[in-house]
Amino acid sequence: MAKNNIDTTPSTVAMSALQALPFGTIIGGPLQACVEAQTNAAQATWKFIREVGLTEGEDGEKKATYVSFLYRKNGRDATLNVPLLTIVPIPYLAIRDIDIAFKANISAAASTSTQQHESLNVDFNMNTKASCNFLIAKGSIEMNVGVSSKKDSTSTRDSKYSVEYTMDVAVKAGQDDMPAGMAKVLEMLNESIDTVEKGGELHVSSHVVNINSESNGMKGVYITYKDEDGYFCNDLKKIEIQKYNDGNKNPTPAGNDDYQMTKDEPGIICTFSTAGQYLIKAGERSAQVQVI
Repeated sequence: MAKNNIDTTPSTVAMSALQALPFGTIIGGPLQACVEAQTNAAQATWKFIREVGLTEGEDGEKKATYVSFLYRKNGRDATLNVPLLTIVPIPYLAIRDIDIAFKANISAAASTSTQQHESLNVDFNMNTKASCNFLIAKGSIEMNVGVSSKKDSTSTRDSKYSVEYTMDVAVKAGQDDMPAGMAKVLEMLNESIDTVEKGGELHVSSHVVNINSESNGMKGVYITYKDEDGYFCNDLKKIEIQKYNDGNKNPTPAGNDDYQMTKDEPGIICTFSTAGQYLIKAGERSAQVQVI
């Protein structure tokens, strides 16, 4: 007699193993790592802008870093001032695609085999013998009985299960588009690119001034001075007014009775009280004004 029963325990264990797989960690782990990587990339961008493109002034304010180039313009040396952020690539590394391929493979196998064999042997033998000796009866009986029983049993039980899962993660990253705010900042910085002649630039609104008349609603001249760094300077101490007296070729500082200067962003208004030939100096630049 043979009897086979299949044990479902491994299957139950395999299903429990499948349900116990940490899908949240398996799938959410790569996503969390990408979020952290994107955060680090943004911080790296800000660090680059702060350390490369900005400088801290004496008042603690952040100022754009400019690079100055000396080049030739109209036969004279000129300085080109360019914001550093406009000529170097700003790193904007961003994760564009995340592909997560997950496969779980759980196999279970169980087998139970039971074999039982029984046998019974019965042997019965009887022998009867009769004999006569000297008119005297004599007999004998022989009996043989044999019983044998045999029982064989075999039991086999196999249970197998395995759990396997694989995951492929593909992350694609590249230079991202520049944020709108940064693009606007760079546009404004591009507009700030200018050229300045070496030694600065000095401009006066007129080289001939009538002491009793106004030009463009203003008496005197309007003075603007731009230093080599491209900044307008209206510091009265850096503008010097000299006058040629009595036909001398070398001018001397004009007196307070000869002129008066007032600040007018970004330049200076200079009004004259006495006629004469004047020399206006700022830095390495100078301009002559005839007051009549």
